[in-house]
Amino acid sequence: MRLDTLDWNDLRYFLAVARAGTLAGAARLLGVKHPTVGRRLDALERAVGAALVIRAETGVRLTPLGESLVAHAEQVERSVEALKGRAAAQTGSVRIAVPTGFTSFFTPHLPLLLAELRRKHPQTSLDFLSSLQPVDLAKGEAELALRIGPIADETLVAQKVGEIGWSLYAAPAYLARHPAPADPRDLDGHEVLGFNSTVARLPGARWLAEHGAGASRVLLHGEIEDMVAATVAGVGLAVLPCILADRELGLRRLTPDILDSQSLSIVYRRDVLLSPPVETVLRFLAEVVRTHMRAIRGA
Repeated sequence: MRLDTLDWNDLRYFLAVARAGTLAGAARLLGVKHPTVGRRLDALERAVGAALVIRAETGVRLTPLGESLVAHAEQVERSVEALKGRAAAQTGSVRIAVPTGFTSFFTPHLPLLLAELRRKHPQTSLDFLSSLQPVDLAKGEAELALRIGPIADETLVAQKVGEIGWSLYAAPAYLARHPAPADPRDLDGHEVLGFNSTVARLPGARWLAEHGAGASRVLLHGEIEDMVAATVAGVGLAVLPCILADRELGLRRLTPDILDSQSLSIVYRRDVLLSPPVETVLRFLAEVVRTHMRAIRGA
């Protein structure tokens, strides 16, 4: 064993091999050539003094030592990404991941935040990442995230800031064909927009599974913004987040009731608050969400 010659970067190649199952697959993940992966893996095995993988024509299989090394390599990966994220937040950009539809809530307030950042942290800029799919904070893909629903990762800090309400909506074009249901919990005979399997845990999907037995699902979606657009076009009824649908002039809310809701939290790694710029942005996020909480809740 020659651990004094171990190159920590070789662990990155080993992890890629473990995840891909082949040297060629690892090369594609890393954007390098196939022989490079083999050389780095050989170097790691020489440093460790034992085989980490068993190579075959169909791929690679981890040895018992290799299997035990995966968790340690992943811990090193998380530490490196956290360090990179912290360094970037000190001198570069603070990346904020927000769910689709939330960016417009923050835009009117950005001049005040940017003025504060210029005054206190002139080297720091903001980077808003908007998507329905969550980023991996543990891997350093963002410093802060506004996240919907329960937070399962115990390594992250979750600061709950409110609830997102969901209700039932339709466009005038649809209501011209089908009168609005007298009871939103009885959709018998109506055409509804459904949720595909990628978003089956959303409140709207859960509610439809319970109350939409008599309705016809005419279209399935995996993106909420696409579902809003289809509802505006009159394709069918839809259970939507009030934060998006209440702002659509082409939609009518069919009940004042909140049919379902989900928690809204600001999430971050513990180490990022060591960065003053991140702490400044965190306070900003919390204040803006509180300002718009009635709209977010669907009150």
